[in-house]
Amino acid sequence: MRILKASPEAIAEAGALLREGRLVAFPTETVYGLGGNALDGRAVAGIFATKGRPQFNPLIVHVPNVAEAEKLAMLGPAARRLAEAFWPGPLTLVLQRRPDSGLSELVTAGLDTVAIRIPDHPIARAVLIAAGVPVAAPSANRSGHVSATMARHVAEDFETSPPPLALILDGGPTAHGVESTVLDATGDEIVLLRPGAVPTEVIETILGAKVRRALDGSDKPMSPGQLASHYAPRARVRLEAVDVQAGEALLAFGSSPLPTAGPAVNLSPAGDLMEAAANLFAALRALDATGVDGIAVMPIPSEGLGEAINDRLRRAAVGR
Repeated sequence: MRILKASPEAIAEAGALLREGRLVAFPTETVYGLGGNALDGRAVAGIFATKGRPQFNPLIVHVPNVAEAEKLAMLGPAARRLAEAFWPGPLTLVLQRRPDSGLSELVTAGLDTVAIRIPDHPIARAVLIAAGVPVAAPSANRSGHVSATMARHVAEDFETSPPPLALILDGGPTAHGVESTVLDATGDEIVLLRPGAVPTEVIETILGAKVRRALDGSDKPMSPGQLASHYAPRARVRLEAVDVQAGEALLAFGSSPLPTAGPAVNLSPAGDLMEAAANLFAALRALDATGVDGIAVMPIPSEGLGEAINDRLRRAAVGR
């Protein structure tokens, strides 16, 4: 498995590999994505096989601009307003798929909708332009594992995975550290399917209306990130902790972390939710790697980006 710094030459090679139906991991502003040609059913199947991902869980399709998005899906007035406000950026819109989109059925999990995003990351957009095809790119980690915010995280998850990744582009740590916000924008009413890097309150300000929240844990999700158990480390996760028990590591937040003699990571000593979001997945990985039985998580406020952080932590704790 090759890891290359994201030079112009490496980006050009990544684009060529994607066109050929090979898999390439690359950074976005949220997390690293595991990319494959969304028009090529074999490439998309390779994504599922590599991640061990349930095939009923749809993939997000990445494109470089709105014109390319409109070749794949139909944007209504509300969706267009959101696209103008947040694209490029960490917002995914679930839209009505065009019958002539050419997308593999595996991308949409058999639905007549498709999740689309235009990333706001120079390397990601350069890769999409070089590829010249829409790229399906879920987070570059094994399904249900902690998402990758560095190139080495990708390598750790996939070093023994068939079929192997053709290339990992190293663009350094990602900026946001949590995945994109996902909205159902197929109709006039906008529905939140997954909280993420764009806070719900900001979306509501743009729309001038409240955003309804979809039910979690659906057996047939419309978008990525709706499965109840997701983003899970090996160790059990205990939320809203007020102490640290024997055999546990501490995931702290704020200026007064709980006392512990064991492993500990503070997501943000300053209590900054943006910093906490950027550090979340790397912190879970680091604590899980210590071999502890459990991870005690201090309470984290739910406003703004805290909603997305707590969503990921709840999913990490399911069944543990």
